[in-house]
Amino acid sequence: MLCDDQEILQLMIEEARTYTGEGQVASYIPALAEADPSVLTLAIYDGGETCAAVGNTEETFTLQSISKVLSLALALMDRGEDEVFSRVGMEPTGDPFNSIIKLETHRPNKPLNPMINAGALAVTSMISGASTSEKLGRLLTFIHELTENPDIHYDEHVAQSELRTADLNRSLAYFMRQHNVFDDEVEDLLDLYTKQCAIKVSSQDLAKIGYVIANEGKHVQSRRQIIPLHIARILKTFMVTCGMYNASGEFAIRVGIPAKSGVSGGIMASIPHGQGIGIYGPALDDKGNSIAGMKLLEALSHRYDLSIF
Repeated sequence: MLCDDQEILQLMIEEARTYTGEGQVASYIPALAEADPSVLTLAIYDGGETCAAVGNTEETFTLQSISKVLSLALALMDRGEDEVFSRVGMEPTGDPFNSIIKLETHRPNKPLNPMINAGALAVTSMISGASTSEKLGRLLTFIHELTENPDIHYDEHVAQSELRTADLNRSLAYFMRQHNVFDDEVEDLLDLYTKQCAIKVSSQDLAKIGYVIANEGKHVQSRRQIIPLHIARILKTFMVTCGMYNASGEFAIRVGIPAKSGVSGGIMASIPHGQGIGIYGPALDDKGNSIAGMKLLEALSHRYDLSIF
């Protein structure tokens, strides 16, 4: 079983780590360029404890695009499916995550899905709250419940670094505001979105979040239905179809596990009715996914027959 083979997992991570030299850390956000590209960690959570941990799985990094799954869950709980999907579509895209092309050419002018930057900005605008701090506080509380880690907060250094280099996201936001996707003040929305992306977690935290999503939104230890069943299923579907940027189709074929990556090098994966997986490997491929993390998940999927297809 996946959690019983610590020695094999160690060998698999050592093999996957050899690919880190082929990737590069995300340098377009200056704070992320400070990461060590040789790092690779793996945590697997089965509902009771972190049943496998390889590498320093307590090392923290920022969620980046993995936060899109969590903001979507919260927006759906706040606003309901009808409102959320009236502003954001459900279709995959083969374009880069920060592309404006489909936003300009698609009619109506709404983002194709919540996992690209334009869609994530629109989703974040639907989190309920009277201020940026209240909305961020609600998102953090949600993450605390999922991870049972009340110490999770955002990294001010990374958030400010992202905000200073957010011109493309700013352009996407102004375009959508012009087309009535949302009516928030753009700078307020960007402030919230960059802080959302800068929330710091560990591989163990990611594995716990992935576990709750995998198991229909229910946390076994607390016996709480943290995410409604139908929303957990929506999240897993988007993770399969859109979770790995414009490599999602190939990932579905090679790995076949619901997963979401971020440009910090994190990957969160959910094995339906099974374990949650958290990976951190900051060396990225040309699509923005952890290059060693992708190789590791592919190896895990093949060895333990994890594909849902």
